[in-house]
Amino acid sequence: MAQVLETEPRIYHYLRATCGVAVHVLCLSFTVFIAALARPGSSLFSWHPFLMTLAKFSHKSKARYHWILQCLCVACAGLGLAAISYNKHLNGKPHFSTWHGLVGLLAACGVAAQSAGGLPLLYHRLVKGWSLARLKRYHAVSGLLAYLLGSSSLMLGMCSLWFTASVHGASWYLVAACPVLSALFIMSQVTNAYMAKKALRP
Repeated sequence: MAQVLETEPRIYHYLRATCGVAVHVLCLSFTVFIAALARPGSSLFSWHPFLMTLAKFSHKSKARYHWILQCLCVACAGLGLAAISYNKHLNGKPHFSTWHGLVGLLAACGVAAQSAGGLPLLYHRLVKGWSLARLKRYHAVSGLLAYLLGSSSLMLGMCSLWFTASVHGASWYLVAACPVLSALFIMSQVTNAYMAKKALRP
């Protein structure tokens, strides 16, 4: 007797694919908008919003390519962090004195830890006593936390004087929807792919 495979309804598959494309378009639009608003190179500060937004760029989770993109993300986040730190030093302002700065620092550290945490997935032979499925699950969940921290930092940055001086009214809500919708979609993907599964085998 042939085994009957359970498949998801076709409409659900198309809706998921459409949402995925929409989120990628939203991320690209958001990055282009912030780049136009910040005008990278116009000042030292202008590199901070541009690079930190570029560090949130979405990507497909495919092994080595994912890891390479994650390293580029860490580089952008590091350069964005360096730009704002040096800018504050030049202007005699305190470092990490706002929620945006503190959450942003945590997000940058989380992204760096995620890149290092991906090494056992690339070189599984080096890690004994851990199943690949369990490592993938922990990596996905901690990656989701880092992504949510980054999205939270973006939202807090959108409440800054620099951002609200240029973007206000209905436009602010429209732009703020980009990281919120992106975070919700990523959360849904990780939850469906890793957290909603049955208990992992050892």
